Amino acid sequence: MSAPLHAEGERTPARTGQASRMDSAAGLARVAAAVDEQRVVQLISESARIKSYSGDERQIADYMQARLADLGLQVERQEVSPNRYNVVGRWPGSGGGKSLMFNGHMDTNPAGMGWTKDPLGGVVEDGHIFGIGVSNMKAANGSFLHAMEALKACGYQPKGDIVLAYVVGELQGGVGTCKLIETGIRTDYFIVGEPTDLCLLTCHAASFVFRIHVHGKTRHLSKMEEGVDAIAGAMKIAAQLRELKFSGAPTQESQDLSRINIGVIRGGMTAEYFEWRPQQLADVCTLKCAGRFGYGQTQDGAMADIRALLDRIERDTPGLKAELELFEDNRIFMPPFKVGEDAPPVIALQEAAADVLGHVPATGAIAPYKFLGSDAAHLAQAGMTGVVMGPGGKYNTMPDERVSIVDIVAAAKIYAMATAQLTQGTFK
Repeated sequence: MSAPLHAEGERTPARTGQASRMDSAAGLARVAAAVDEQRVVQLISESARIKSYSGDERQIADYMQARLADLGLQVERQEVSPNRYNVVGRWPGSGGGKSLMFNGHMDTNPAGMGWTKDPLGGVVEDGHIFGIGVSNMKAANGSFLHAMEALKACGYQPKGDIVLAYVVGELQGGVGTCKLIETGIRTDYFIVGEPTDLCLLTCHAASFVFRIHVHGKTRHLSKMEEGVDAIAGAMKIAAQLRELKFSGAPTQESQDLSRINIGVIRGGMTAEYFEWRPQQLADVCTLKCAGRFGYGQTQDGAMADIRALLDRIERDTPGLKAELELFEDNRIFMPPFKVGEDAPPVIALQEAAADVLGHVPATGAIAPYKFLGSDAAHLAQAGMTGVVMGPGGKYNTMPDERVSIVDIVAAAKIYAMATAQLTQGTFK
């Protein structure tokens, strides 16, 4: 059984020893003082002005490559698919220490309706930076980068390598990070900066997409008793899908990650969904759904549970048929993620956050973040140990998306301090 979720201030992590955390308390103070609010705001607001919808990340990749080069890192550009590139910066260690990767995706959702600010304006106002994707996750990306600037300004030399990996296609299931792994890039530890409002997410659900095609029998409304309404059948299926919990979870924590959303419904006559004849019962209705399940469960098992539900409804509704299919649609499966709360990256971030924030952030399988997918799942499956923690979240994926500047500055300080602990370096 996993450890319980911890509320803010509920416990203090075991210190790993002042010498291993930093060269000294003076080194800790120096790196915190080297984090510059104006600089980190500049980096994030600049990146927020660059449109980088998933699939169109070329311009933001150019920007990140230039910033990594300015930092003096060894920079590699990886082609993931035509005109789409990961950008990877490496700060070589002197040897004998653990390596660390900061992983952040450059792609964003499109801006929906309802914005009162320019979604590509990088507006700085009322203590926040506004912009599409600033929470998910340009704020963390800029905080990673500035954390390294602060460490360099303090004369820090890591023993283990530090890798800054800016990837494409996380919103497609993590195609960029999978490419990163395929090319052989590995580190001992990783930190993924998805928006968690600076909580430490040690567990999140798998993410998959499926479709159900419901088939009935059309009749004119004058003879509707003779037909089978595919839309009515789909509504019955939708109601039961929302209540479905996937089987085989090894713990209650894992079971609590089960969730299904019906995101798209389309019904009408024939496979073309003719809409001009509402006098006829629909003979086809399609549900497009997103599913979540936890560690210890599988996609095959989840699909079997959905199929069993459909079989029951078919038996109860003569003439209704339901076809089930996975529908990745230019995306890949994102597995569940789980790491122990005693893992070194978790402890290092807790210790740094306690110094910066004055309390230990909530740690564990925390809602709503536990229902997000992340590239942490792919990195962990490749044998690396890490955790998810980033600024933003409260205003994520909504009109006027924004992140608090206070949280951005705190994130940069926490990342810098945790880096010094995990890569075991020295300050000049």
